[in-house]
Amino acid sequence: MKKQLIALGLSFASMGLFSAFAYAQDTQPKLVLQITVDGLRGDLLERYKHNFTDGGFRYLMDNGVYYNNAHYQHANTETIVGHASLATGAPPSVHGMVGNVWYDRALQRLVYNVEDGDYQMLTQQAGVDQSTEIDPTQRTAKQDGRSPAPMLVSTFGDELTISNNGRSKVFAVSTKDRGAIALAGHTGKAFWFSKATAEFVTSDYYYTRYPHWVEAWNNKNMPSQYSGKRWELALARDKYTLEEVSQQHKFDLAGFQRTFPHPYGPESFPYYSTMLTISPAGDEITADFAKTLLKDEQLGRRSVTDFLAISFSSNDYVLHLYGPSSLEAEDNLIRLDRTLQGLFAEIDKHVGLDNTVIVLSADHGAPEASPVAASLGLKQAQYFDKSNLLTDNLKQRLATEFAVNEEIIRLYAQPYVYLNHELIKQKSIDLAQLQAVIAEEAMKIKGVASAVTSEDIATGRLADSYLNTMISNNYHANRSGDVYLVFEPRTYINDMDGLTVASTHGSPWRYDTHVPVIFAGHNISAQKVTTAITPYDIAPTLSNLLGITLPSGATGNVLNEVTNTMSNTASKK
Repeated sequence: MKKQLIALGLSFASMGLFSAFAYAQDTQPKLVLQITVDGLRGDLLERYKHNFTDGGFRYLMDNGVYYNNAHYQHANTETIVGHASLATGAPPSVHGMVGNVWYDRALQRLVYNVEDGDYQMLTQQAGVDQSTEIDPTQRTAKQDGRSPAPMLVSTFGDELTISNNGRSKVFAVSTKDRGAIALAGHTGKAFWFSKATAEFVTSDYYYTRYPHWVEAWNNKNMPSQYSGKRWELALARDKYTLEEVSQQHKFDLAGFQRTFPHPYGPESFPYYSTMLTISPAGDEITADFAKTLLKDEQLGRRSVTDFLAISFSSNDYVLHLYGPSSLEAEDNLIRLDRTLQGLFAEIDKHVGLDNTVIVLSADHGAPEASPVAASLGLKQAQYFDKSNLLTDNLKQRLATEFAVNEEIIRLYAQPYVYLNHELIKQKSIDLAQLQAVIAEEAMKIKGVASAVTSEDIATGRLADSYLNTMISNNYHANRSGDVYLVFEPRTYINDMDGLTVASTHGSPWRYDTHVPVIFAGHNISAQKVTTAITPYDIAPTLSNLLGITLPSGATGNVLNEVTNTMSNTASKK
C-alpha cells in the first residue's frame, strides 16, 4: 500500500498534488497557543518594547508575522465582545455577544454574557457527580451557572474538535470566566479564577467532577505565596518610559495604595484575591495553572493538533485603575513579558516552539485617562455622568408627544438605551418614532457623539459612515437595545461595577479598536505588516493553516502573509 501511495504521489508530482500533500504533513503543528492580553492597545508593545526580554513579547514581535494595524469593526469594544470575535472570526451581529450584559426581554432582566441557568458551578469535591444534583427549574433567579451557550456560532476550537471527531484537546484559561468560556467554545474545556475561593473553577457544563490535576493545583494554594508581599517595580525607576501620572488621576480600590509599592495585604484580607487579579500576580497565577494543564493533559504530544487559549486579564484591570500612561501599566506589561518568557520556555521544553503556532492579540484597546488627555490639550476629554441622559427636554417630549413619563425608559446598559416594550405596546406607541425622539434629544447632550436607533439599523436607513458601520456590526435583533449611544472621543462613564476608574473602553474610536495581531512559531518567518486587517481574521487563518472548516459565522479573511510564509518556509526544508 505504501508503495502504491508513493507511486500515486510521483505520478501526480507534475500537478503539484504531492508537494501539497507533503506541505500539509510538514506544516501540521502539534499545538496552537492563542494568547489574549486583555486591553492591550496596539501601540503599547512598541512603546514599552525596550524594557522587554528576548523571550517574551520580543520573541513574537521579532520572529513572527506582526500586524500593527489591526482594528475591530464593531462599536462596543468590551471584553466578551472581543473574546467572542477572536474565537468565532465574526462581529457581535453574528455571534450575538453584544456586550458584557444585555437586557433579556423574555426574562425581563439584565443577563450576564455567559450565564446559563441550566448549569451551576462545579463543587471542588472529588468523586461527587454534580450533573444531576439540582433540578434546573428549581434554581434561584440569580444564575451562577456558566456556559458558552449564549454564543450563537461555532469557534475555531469547535471546528478543530469536529475535524477529527474529538481527538484534539481544546482548553482555555483566564482570570475572567468570559475570557475562558468564549475561547474554549462549545466543545472545549474552560477554567477561570474565582476571587471568592482563590482557586481555578469551572461549571458542570464541562465536567461532572474536577480532574485530579486541577484539585492538586488548587490544593497547593499558590495564591497564598503573595500574602504579606507587595507589588514592587521590576526595574529601577529611571528605566521606565513615562513619568508617573499625577496623584489626582489615580484611584483607590479597597486600600490599594496610590503609589508603589502596592501591598497585597494578608491572605485573610477580604479583598486579597481581588488585589492579586488587579496586579501582575493575576497573570503569574494564570500562567502557572496553564503550565500545569499543558503538562498534565499532555497537550501537543499526540498525532493531532491540540489547542490552548490563555487570556491574561491583569492588564485590563490595571488600565482601568491607572490608565495606559502610568508606571503601573508599564510595569505590569514588563512583568507579563517575563511571565510569557517562562510560559514559552515551558512549551519549548514539552512541545517545542517549532511545533507550536502562537497567535497573540487582544480583545480591545483603551483610552488614556480623560484628565490626562485633557492636561495634554485634548479638551474634549471628560468623564460623563449618565444621569445627564434623562434631560428635562426629553421628559417634556415624552409627556407631550407620547403621554408617558420616564418609566417608558427601562434602563441604560452600556451602550444601549432599552425601552419598556410592554408599556409601548399597551399604549399603542409607534416604536420607531419614540426611538427617534430619544436619539434626537441624546444628540443635544454635551459629550454624546452619536445616537442611532435600532429601527434605523434594522430597516437599513442609516447613512454610510464609519460610526454607523461599527454600530450596525454590533446589532443583534434579540439582544441589542433601542438606541445605541456613542460618546465623544476619550469621554466615558468612569464607573465599573460601582467603582470609580481612571480609564475604560467600549467605544468605536480607534484607541479602543486597535490591538496587535502576531503569528509566530512553527514554520513562520519574521515580517512586519502595516496593511489594515481585523482580529476577525485570526480564526479563519488558524483554520486555513490546519486545513479545517472555518467557524460557522466567520466573516474574517485568511491572512496570506501567515499562510505564505509558512508555505515558503516548509518548501525550503
